[in-house]
Amino acid sequence: MAATELQLIEQTEIERIERWRAEELERAGYQPRAAGRLAVRHDVDLHAATDLLRRGCAPELALKILL
Repeated sequence: MAATELQLIEQTEIERIERWRAEELERAGYQPRAAGRLAVRHDVDLHAATDLLRRGCAPELALKILL
């Protein structure tokens, strides 16, 4: 495979993962825009983000904590 093909496959995989993360964050209670912001931040742990809401933290406060 050419290098450009590998980059395209890698980018597609990253986009797929970020979409899945956004869906999980929305399912946990984040608004779509906030979920999108968190989903692309690979330094934000998905479980930590969802656990904050599960434990009663308001989504707006959780977003401030995580970002």
